[in-house]
Amino acid sequence: MMAVADYIHDPDEIYRQSFATVEREARLDRLPEAMRPLAMRLIHSCGMIDILDDLDFSGGAAEAGIAALKTERPVVHCDVEMVKAGITRKFLPPETRLVCTLNEQEVPDRAKAIGNTRSAAAVEFWEELGGSIVVIGNAPTALFHLLDRIVAGEAKPALIIGIPVGFIGSAESKAALAGNELGLEFVTVHGRRGGSAMAASIVNALASGLKS
Repeated sequence: MMAVADYIHDPDEIYRQSFATVEREARLDRLPEAMRPLAMRLIHSCGMIDILDDLDFSGGAAEAGIAALKTERPVVHCDVEMVKAGITRKFLPPETRLVCTLNEQEVPDRAKAIGNTRSAAAVEFWEELGGSIVVIGNAPTALFHLLDRIVAGEAKPALIIGIPVGFIGSAESKAALAGNELGLEFVTVHGRRGGSAMAASIVNALASGLKS
């Protein structure tokens, strides 16, 4: 049997070379300085340098996210368990609560009642929405429904990371977030691309920024 080709074994060296490659190949200098760590982790999470072309964000997004994590009881609302699992706990303040209500017992009945998906219905069970960080990496319907709730008078999150993936509603929900007239701080990736890993990577970048 032929031997496997030589490869780098050291995890620290893999990490170092990975981020060095991103810095070398991506044009991060076109971004505000506060957004560069977020962009680096986003690219690292998906392996696509050109994702930077679709990245969009509000003027104070990074600062708002870091400030929210520094609050006394920071709350991060996630649309699916995979987003929650992708957030690196050790980076976060110890009191941070990661909330995903998708599998709550009441959600299926609520989804039927409102004529929407379980992901959208789960948004209605998010408490302490005001001042929290919302991370949506899977369901466009969750992002749409969140925006509807805010229009209806729900308290505004400190930051919405809206990067749902898919062919139906994904691009449209992200366009609605980016075009909002509600003064919402946001980070998104336009088009069909997205997903839990990308969404979680933004939270990890914000949390890493707490050390600076």
